[in-house]
Amino acid sequence: MTTNEIILAVETSCDETSVAIVRGGRDILTNLVSSQIETHEMFGGVVPEIASRKHVETITVIMEQAVQAAGIPLADLSAIAVTQGPGLVGSLLVGIVAAKTLAMALDLPLIGTHHIAGHIYANALVHEITYPAVALVVSGGHTELVTLEREGAFRIIGRTRDDAVGEAYDKVARALHFPYPGGPHIDRLALDADDEIELPRAWLEPDSFDFSFSGLKSAVLAAINQSKMRGEPPMRAALARGFQASVINVLTEKALRAVRECGAKQLLLCGGVAANRGLRAALAARCEAEGVPLLVPPLSLCTDNAAMIAAAAHLKWKRGEFTPLDMKAEPMLSLEDWSVKD
Repeated sequence: MTTNEIILAVETSCDETSVAIVRGGRDILTNLVSSQIETHEMFGGVVPEIASRKHVETITVIMEQAVQAAGIPLADLSAIAVTQGPGLVGSLLVGIVAAKTLAMALDLPLIGTHHIAGHIYANALVHEITYPAVALVVSGGHTELVTLEREGAFRIIGRTRDDAVGEAYDKVARALHFPYPGGPHIDRLALDADDEIELPRAWLEPDSFDFSFSGLKSAVLAAINQSKMRGEPPMRAALARGFQASVINVLTEKALRAVRECGAKQLLLCGGVAANRGLRAALAARCEAEGVPLLVPPLSLCTDNAAMIAAAAHLKWKRGEFTPLDMKAEPMLSLEDWSVKD
């Protein structure tokens, strides 16, 4: 297949409605994102039913705006890509129905795409990926270490056993009375803090690449409760710094060990939490010290967006691996099963 195709991609896995048009898997013609943060902020987290209704209100408008912004006729499109999973089933369905409808109307192939594959290949929009590689996926719902022996071939070697990093950040932020989403507030407070309350690290078994953050979250809650019992306000800045230091320490050490043990040539950071300044800086410093090339997408491509879905769909396009129109939303879609076939 030609690698100069033009893919229109749709992303509605959670609380962002996004449509992008990308040429050749790298050239972003447009990448529009409509966020629902203000809608869900009052609830302290994403409400699935509200999220799906917001997608219904927005998806057609965003698709029209994306085509106009790209400045290309619909006849120039080569394929339609859409996030098939994982994600919230109601949200996924809205994007899938819209993508199927456009694919049928234009008689174009459909490419059901894995959300995490999109996060990983957001790096390909701005960097050249060299294989084998290791990806550290950090987002609101996922914390995983993934090996890529070759292009588009994924194998998960470590995952969280409880809270994902983003979930832990939001829960700690809520306990410290920060609004949703809490991650940016914790990151900012941690970087500005003068003191640090040391908190535990969950290393698990010596050879494990898995993660666990529920104990760390409980340690923060315990420190807050102890302050209340003493009649003192919690040391929010010191707790934020201690929490972030623990998270970064575990993520960094396990990612670098995975790179060494797998013989990877690069480490890819990806997912919404890849926007965390503390994590980006610490991982960059460690990788430089160990001579490991680190790839990190720009901030605009870390959070959910459709350009990353187009980049992952490009892997399938090159191999002619298209998705039947009876495709269903799969909230638990396996990354390894989605891998390219060759």
